[in-house]
Amino acid sequence: MGKRRQSREAALKLLYTLDITHAEVGEVLAAPWVETVVPQNVRDFTTALVTGVMAHREDIDALIQEWSAHWSLERIGIVERNILRFAIHELLFMPDIPPKVTINEAVEVAKKYGAGEASLFINGILDRIAHEVAPYSEDLLPTASGAAHTPSPWVSQ
Repeated sequence: MGKRRQSREAALKLLYTLDITHAEVGEVLAAPWVETVVPQNVRDFTTALVTGVMAHREDIDALIQEWSAHWSLERIGIVERNILRFAIHELLFMPDIPPKVTINEAVEVAKKYGAGEASLFINGILDRIAHEVAPYSEDLLPTASGAAHTPSPWVSQ
């Protein structure tokens, strides 16, 4: 298994922990048990995913709510919700990762950890977001001067 897949799986576990415990991100990332869950060689990407999701969680959750027709955020399983969170963060804020890779990785993680046909649900939502929202996410990325472009209509600054 590749380092990024390990990072995504570790991010899922840490985001799950944050959902259950309502702890602070730094507290969870610094917990001694994290070293056994997240090997050092995958920790940087895991940390980027977890901190990125938590920094933009409100916007990410709003997108999940908007694009998951007839499903409230609370009705989506906690595992599936957190897979969507890290994948949406990748789609919007990590332009170096091709959307197809992000979606495929999220689907594979869902097959391993999700319930029933969660991978189909996740694939559908991510595909729509990748085509309808992510193209506008470049507006969120800093320019060479460090200033952000005009914000996307879907994600607040």
